[in-house]
Amino acid sequence: VEAYEAAMVLSGVGDALGYRGGRWEYCRSGEQIHAELQDMGGLEAIVLEPPEWPVSDDTILQLATAEGLATGLEGEELLQELARRYVDAMGDMEGRKPGPTSILGTSQLRPGVPGGYRIPFNPTGTGCGAAMRSLSIGLRYPRPQDLPTLLAVSIESGRMTHHHPTGYLGAVAVALFAALGVRGEPPERWGAELLRVLPLAWDYVESTGEAVEENRAEWGFFGEVWGRYLTSRSLLSGSSPPLLPPLRDARSRDAEYARWALGAWPGRSGHDAPLVALDALLAAGGAWAELCARAVLHGGDSDSTGAIAGGLWGLRWGMGAVPEGLRHSLEYGDRLRAAGAWSTVIG
Repeated sequence: VEAYEAAMVLSGVGDALGYRGGRWEYCRSGEQIHAELQDMGGLEAIVLEPPEWPVSDDTILQLATAEGLATGLEGEELLQELARRYVDAMGDMEGRKPGPTSILGTSQLRPGVPGGYRIPFNPTGTGCGAAMRSLSIGLRYPRPQDLPTLLAVSIESGRMTHHHPTGYLGAVAVALFAALGVRGEPPERWGAELLRVLPLAWDYVESTGEAVEENRAEWGFFGEVWGRYLTSRSLLSGSSPPLLPPLRDARSRDAEYARWALGAWPGRSGHDAPLVALDALLAAGGAWAELCARAVLHGGDSDSTGAIAGGLWGLRWGMGAVPEGLRHSLEYGDRLRAAGAWSTVIG
């Protein structure tokens, strides 16, 4: 239970810290963010609470997923429930800056109507909005035998807003990484496992008959980038220690993350939000401040990479090393703790 609660709470911490009311999410300079943090007295001096430190749309939609899964519903009933909760969640977006693709996608959902959880293919639906909310899918379906369900739920829930492989495969990646984390698999193996399951994900997409040709035409990019990334880190086999560049300062991290990004905005897309998070996890180990420096305080989509990395880090390391001020007044902290506890019971 403690690991699940830590995963959910620290996903919210990573989100609120990386967001800073929009100030840091939209700051394109990691150096500037680190300078501002130093002027504030560092992580130990921060108390994450509104109005300066609200959670963003990432946590609102993360809770929608987790609380939907906590109902214990399965199959079509679960997908309808998730669609309903995503629509309802858009009523709690004042000051949280939801992405345009999430806004469009939820406006097209018709929960309660047969098949109403599906929306048309979106050629521009490549963003990280599906990835950022999918941690709890891995918590709910962590066992190897759960993989078909994990793939189905992450794909279907992901393309409720981001019906493009680059978008919804980000949800598959985060859900899979969480499941592997629950099983105690080290992060060094996660990327290779992701490449292994991508053909299974395609089999599911093809089996649904939904926009198959459109999806097929855009399918290759996600796996190609991940293949290049894993090769660069000596992780393609999943059996070697990572070969990580030092990236000791904010400028070098911004430049490195931009290599993998679409539109030079690191972490904004479904393929590279989990990529930045994984790279930070590999480099940080059990050092919370180092994780924040790399995954949360950079010149990209810092709340989304922070939400993903914070959740995955919490699953492995817990909350003990995280400053109290980052946790005790976190907006919706009680709901995040409850969602983690429910994930344990249902899963």
